[in-house]
Amino acid sequence: MKRKKTIEEINEKIKNGSAVILTAEEVSKLSENNSPEEIFKKVDVVTTGTFGAMCSSGAFINFGHSNPPIRMEKTKLNNVPVASGLAAVDVFIGATEESEGNHKYGGAHIIESLIKGEDVKLEALAKGTDCYPRKEIKTTINKNNVNEMYLYNPRNAYQNYPSAVNTTNKLIYTYMGNLLPKMGNVNYSTSGELSPLLNDPELRTIGIGTRVFLCGAQGFVSWQGTQFNTSVKNNSQGIPTKNSRTLALIGDMKQMDPEFIKAVYFKNYGVSIYIGIGIPIPILDEEIAKFVSIKNRDIETIIADYGTDGHPEIGRTNYEELQSGSIIINKKRIRTASLSSIYKARIIAEKLKKQIADGSFEITKPVQNLPTNTKLNSLEIRGDE
Repeated sequence: MKRKKTIEEINEKIKNGSAVILTAEEVSKLSENNSPEEIFKKVDVVTTGTFGAMCSSGAFINFGHSNPPIRMEKTKLNNVPVASGLAAVDVFIGATEESEGNHKYGGAHIIESLIKGEDVKLEALAKGTDCYPRKEIKTTINKNNVNEMYLYNPRNAYQNYPSAVNTTNKLIYTYMGNLLPKMGNVNYSTSGELSPLLNDPELRTIGIGTRVFLCGAQGFVSWQGTQFNTSVKNNSQGIPTKNSRTLALIGDMKQMDPEFIKAVYFKNYGVSIYIGIGIPIPILDEEIAKFVSIKNRDIETIIADYGTDGHPEIGRTNYEELQSGSIIINKKRIRTASLSSIYKARIIAEKLKKQIADGSFEITKPVQNLPTNTKLNSLEIRGDE
């Protein structure tokens, strides 16, 4: 029977300073001359990182009560509408919610400002009740005068994502950036061999309760992410070739670092937010050692035509080719560009590596595994359109 490690054993090695911790890029280089069995024996934890646009993100905020109190019903932060239908002074602000007066400004900017410690204007209206008589309030909030503010992101850290081209004769504007006509460019948005869920494609070490690096703070996996899809076919390396699993993440915004979160605007698409995520992968056995040894050339992704309804697949490539700066499609060399930041992903993986080594970031065992048999449903249009 082959030897296995436990998370408890690995945490004990971290405490006594004997654990070997490598970034995903470092272990990929090590695997050039070492088998999965040798990597299992030599390495205890591999750190990953990604920094890219993750639209399905947002924040819960509790403002605290005024005197007299108000039951907020229509609420805005810096003129951005927020969801008030939770309780008297609890709201949820979605990252892609846009300002009523400026479509280039939205919830993502509010979240970034609060993490930076900046003041944000709060306006709320209410009908007034016996227990909450106030009907209007205007004030300012910041991270020091609200009770709680925490990210709750329903869909982060996509496991692979299609690269995007445009086969039409006109320029199109998408959440994958500007796509030039006649396949003038290819955009992609995954950090390749650094990407968290590509280093543990079956999520054997990642589940509910897993501690993660989230925008500079310690956060947790709270559930499977929305559009969690395990039905995607894998390549010969056991890795999904397009968007598959996702994570729902939660973390305290008061502890976050603005270096690892950034509001953005995509022309003719809207507001989004860049989120920095790092996840440690404990090397429990040889199979996990094999998965963390993946290299960019091993990770395939489809090339999708965003100029055509349904974004059909028109080809395949891998991250070594994408990160080279150009790929060949139909005998035509096309330049590539990453919407995610490989530079920031490396910083996150290195920072997480140091935190684990100094004992400030403990590896956690999931309290429950995530689903293994899911698929996506599509919205059907019924009745009059």
